[in-house]
Amino acid sequence: MCRILEKTILSDILRHLVLLILILVLSGCAPRRILNANPHPFPSSPAEKIERNKFSVDKGDDVIGRLAFLRLEKGDTLPDIARHFGLGINQISSANPGADLWVPAAGERILLPMSFILPDHPRTGIVINLASMRLFQFKENGKSVSVHTYPVGIGSAERPTPRGQMHVSRKMFRPTWYVPASIAEDHRKKGDPLPAKVPPGPDNPLGEYALYLDEPTYLIHGTNKPASIGLNATNGCIRLYPEDVKKLYDETPVDTPVNIMRQAYLTGQRNGVIYLEAHGSSGDSDAIELKTIYAKLRAMEKKSAHRIDWKKVENVLAEGRGIPVAVSRFQQKSGTGAERVIELRHPGRLYGRPEIPELKMDAWYVLAAEMGDKTDAERAAAIINHQGPPIPARVLLKGNRYRVIAGPFENLGTAELAVRRLKTDLEMEGILIEPPSKR
Repeated sequence: MCRILEKTILSDILRHLVLLILILVLSGCAPRRILNANPHPFPSSPAEKIERNKFSVDKGDDVIGRLAFLRLEKGDTLPDIARHFGLGINQISSANPGADLWVPAAGERILLPMSFILPDHPRTGIVINLASMRLFQFKENGKSVSVHTYPVGIGSAERPTPRGQMHVSRKMFRPTWYVPASIAEDHRKKGDPLPAKVPPGPDNPLGEYALYLDEPTYLIHGTNKPASIGLNATNGCIRLYPEDVKKLYDETPVDTPVNIMRQAYLTGQRNGVIYLEAHGSSGDSDAIELKTIYAKLRAMEKKSAHRIDWKKVENVLAEGRGIPVAVSRFQQKSGTGAERVIELRHPGRLYGRPEIPELKMDAWYVLAAEMGDKTDAERAAAIINHQGPPIPARVLLKGNRYRVIAGPFENLGTAELAVRRLKTDLEMEGILIEPPSKR
């Protein structure tokens, strides 16, 4: 039965290869750029760029960045959009409730939450807010303070990231990962035994750069799983996108203080306007947290030229979307108000988006799943593509069924490794498909 299934899958791959060759022949072997037929046109002059990571903070201000809108194109995933614009998955999903994370609709207008209220903490060194899953690095710059901010992945509920005051004790380029006994045991139970140590390379979960904290066994480091940024997915360490950790590594000397805290509710001002940012619904918070935030807002109102819209405060706390919202009541002719949300032009290429290799006749493949719904199959393929290290996958149609095919793989060993990873990471039972030359 499996042999018959493998043959039919192989015929699908060969049929798609023939179709691809035919398309190239008919087009004169010159690839064409297919223009986006977006039914919702952009404004006449959308912005090309927006600041993502580095900001200057004037004295008395607590809010940085701008909110922006972006219209999605076919094939976009929210994790790819998030990475390109320096956001975590938690931020972009919370800001866009109801949007499909892996197969959003082309033409859908999504909000990029690229504005942040700074944590309530002295602006020195590195400050990490676990509630927002963001790292803030402060540097004095004359009369103002500059801040670099990056999204992070943090510890799981079973192995949470520790809080408190620490410092960077040492740094390492291309670190070796010495596997802790507890993690080795977890993997052994899942049938995925790990070596005692993992050298630098694509399989190393620490990535290329690591900053070791004086709290033993905890690090700020890169990752080979970029789609985990903005998730509770680590064993307690702080994880950054590869491109972000390099900048942090270069700009952070040893002995830099690191303060890790959890502030679910943040208040601040910019240009005299009071803002509120909530991470998680007020229904998930205790009475002390809510009492504290209301006390802060009342104290700010007394010193402000604007009254607070308390109904808006309730809505922000109830929704918990992680977006700075102006809660001041504005006078229309006062000349002040919240920053206007801008529209961005879609980038020509999303940074870090997984590249799917072309089909090859003499390669190995893996049938990862077979589904009756096209969207479900596309979602599964997108999830597989965003594993770390990447596992290329695509959807092929066979009759009225959609097959998720992983590959191509150069040899049996890499195909078997993909099968094991699909089982361990995604609980998918992959079926090996050998190339014709091996039959």
